[in-house]
Amino acid sequence: MKEIEGNSGVLRVEGDKIIEIASILSSKTRLEILRRTLNTEVDVDELAKEINQSKANTSAQIRILEKAGLVKTIYKPGIRGVKKICTSNVREIVFVLK
Repeated sequence: MKEIEGNSGVLRVEGDKIIEIASILSSKTRLEILRRTLNTEVDVDELAKEINQSKANTSAQIRILEKAGLVKTIYKPGIRGVKKICTSNVREIVFVLK
């Protein structure tokens, strides 16, 4: 798998990584998280409410996406403590079958 190409938001996936990424994207919840975080920062607590999932499940799904390099998480100061923020610049995923 290659890194995201420049600022285009295109992720090229090759070889055995195709199976891994396709499996990750087969989840409706993970796909929705990816869509909602595209080029924007979203508070994980707010995201959980938006997709009608528990905070724990949303965080677990984000960890899977993050491990695959599809999203990034950062921590920012909140009203009470810190809040976890999720974002992605993956706009397009290209599977290369050669």
